[in-house]
Amino acid sequence: MKLLKVILSAFIFYLSFIYGASAMAQDLSQQNKQLLANFANEVFVKKDLTNLQEYLHDNYIQHNPIVPQGLSGFKQFFADWFKAVPDWQYRLEKIVAEGDTVWAYGVYSGTQQGDWLGIPSTGKHYSIHAVDIFRIENGKLAEHWDVIDTYGLFKQLGVIQ
Repeated sequence: MKLLKVILSAFIFYLSFIYGASAMAQDLSQQNKQLLANFANEVFVKKDLTNLQEYLHDNYIQHNPIVPQGLSGFKQFFADWFKAVPDWQYRLEKIVAEGDTVWAYGVYSGTQQGDWLGIPSTGKHYSIHAVDIFRIENGKLAEHWDVIDTYGLFKQLGVIQ
């Protein structure tokens, strides 16, 4: 009987440990999803770059070769994009999080009215889909990868046939 109590106690401890760890992981994933949703709303929907230090580490790592490194590189790249595409819009479709990684699927669109990425103003509208993947560290975006339909973008802008 004593052995059964020990085994039962150990099993209950194990379950509470597993459940507690799972609940903590879910809380962290939810916090990370909310961080990314807030960031996307402020930066990509409102086009407000003034509070980037609340969302990105100064040494933010960018794995897209056309976007410069760091918080300052991010800020300059998107300031240029917003200027070249005054009607720039972003629509967040889906966020998925696991641990310190958050995936966002969204649509970027607008009309290119100014020079951008070395492309003279085309006056053409575009709409492209993208998956953005972020690694979060200490409550801020630390690293980014993306999969963007650049072929579709360049075709819509008339850069390629």
